[in-house]
Amino acid sequence: MPGADRRVVQEKGFLNHMADKEQRPLPGRSNHAGKLPQAEKKLQEAVCVLLVELCERFTFFGIVCNMILFCTVKLGYRSYQAAMVNMCFVGTSTLTPVLVGWLAEYLVGRIKLVCICMFLHFLGTALLPVVSFPFEDIYIDRRHLLHTLPKREQKIVFYFALLTASLGIGGIRAIVCPLSAYSLEDCGPKELLSFFNWFHWLVNLNSAVVFVSISYIQQSVARNLGFLIPFVSGLMAMITIHMVRGEMIYKPKTDSSLVTTFGVIVSALKACCVRYRYFSGGVPNWLDHAKENYGGQYSEIQVESTKSLARLFPLFTFQILYRTCIMQIPSGYYLQTMNSNLHFSGFVLPVAAMNVISIVPLLILVPILECINSWLFSSKDTGHSPTIYIVVGQLCAALSVVAAGFSEMHRKHFPQVEQTLSEEVLLVSSMPCFHLAPQYILLGVAEALVTPSCSLLSFWLVPERMRGISMHFLALFNGAGCFMGALFVQTAHAGTQGNWFPHLLHEGKLERFFFFLASLMMVNTLGFWTIAHRYNNLHQDCTNEFRGSFPGEKLLKHEKAIKHYNTVLESSPILSPVEKT
Repeated sequence: MPGADRRVVQEKGFLNHMADKEQRPLPGRSNHAGKLPQAEKKLQEAVCVLLVELCERFTFFGIVCNMILFCTVKLGYRSYQAAMVNMCFVGTSTLTPVLVGWLAEYLVGRIKLVCICMFLHFLGTALLPVVSFPFEDIYIDRRHLLHTLPKREQKIVFYFALLTASLGIGGIRAIVCPLSAYSLEDCGPKELLSFFNWFHWLVNLNSAVVFVSISYIQQSVARNLGFLIPFVSGLMAMITIHMVRGEMIYKPKTDSSLVTTFGVIVSALKACCVRYRYFSGGVPNWLDHAKENYGGQYSEIQVESTKSLARLFPLFTFQILYRTCIMQIPSGYYLQTMNSNLHFSGFVLPVAAMNVISIVPLLILVPILECINSWLFSSKDTGHSPTIYIVVGQLCAALSVVAAGFSEMHRKHFPQVEQTLSEEVLLVSSMPCFHLAPQYILLGVAEALVTPSCSLLSFWLVPERMRGISMHFLALFNGAGCFMGALFVQTAHAGTQGNWFPHLLHEGKLERFFFFLASLMMVNTLGFWTIAHRYNNLHQDCTNEFRGSFPGEKLLKHEKAIKHYNTVLESSPILSPVEKT
């Protein structure tokens, strides 16, 4: 009986929370918002959040776009080391929003933490010019001796700047620009897919501007002042946050947390091990061991929410290797382009400008996909699922890496010529860099198909209270893909004595690394294709299995139906007073 009473109290509390959520204004909104029309208010907030998002991405891509060139030319790194640094920075920037979100929830207040993250972001982007600035051109004493920053201190400052910048980026993404700030609670799958498509379209449009402008400035015009541009971009983002901080600092709902989710999983695993060893018999699902009914310490609502999230773990797992392939753009593909002929009509193209070729297909495909989705979602009989997009996109990623391998073999057939990059003369292949375009285009098509579709499934196929946690798990697996790419590079270089990922590409067999990665990606694609049917019917999963699976939510639906029925009876002009009683 005490357990039953406790469950009744929990369900009543859940009902009260859901009812209060419907009546009170959205969290994070100030009380003086009534001075402006509600529509204008929401539009202003959306524009401000999007502006900060674009400024932060501008900073991020500005740091990433020429990091390999900077590490190899300025810091003297080997090619595989520079590729690993770039992928680890991208992976860290992907994981830090999860860490900062946890800190904001448990240890530090959101306003205080966002100020700390803004300072870290400012510090990191300000230290990067210190590393890249030519000290020998400034500090000249009477004896005309050149003072330079020692390599060891230069690398320490460089890594510290990258770490602080990634922490600042994580704070801005987690606190200022979470998906919940865009008010997506009432959107259906069609509207959500449209939002993710256009959101990634804007982000990639921003990155295209960065790759063309900043990469050219860093490489050709003023390479040592190039990192000042990310600094100015970050400063602009922080000024925007400061100007509208009362409107943009969104406080999400605290229905569930990442710690609770991990706690349910760990508790269920411990119970499974104990019961498998000492007891016989089972439960409907292994996570049910964490329920209070089966001797656990978590409520039914918490466990059922975690079960809906665990259903997405296969989807997340198959994204790891896909993300490793995407990480070839700022690593392996960048090195191929760097070692190809960049001259075009008397003009030296920036190395990172080739990334625009991978962005153009996405910018073109998004409007086309919008038309296709509108037609597919118009059918009310069956729920359209974007899993086919993910399968085709992963296949395109595998074909892209295959094309990179053949391009590397083709590149070695051209004679070598001298080419100047960042005032350094390098010996490169005379093959025009545009011969590498097919592999960039295929990865661009893959991103246009996979990323919005995977975001939709991660956001929609869980209860509303778990959506933020689901997106955190997606970020965790994407970050794992970045670090796995760095691990592959290190393993390939060490295991083959530098043959599969050489410092000088014409002296090694980089194509073997690409073919190996492509074979893994093909297996990954086939594996996801075998489980894709689990996520095929969006409408059935959302309405039957997920949204109505919790007792509290079912009671709330019945309560709403009763209130609506009474309202209809009271306001109906057809029924007489006798019939109403």
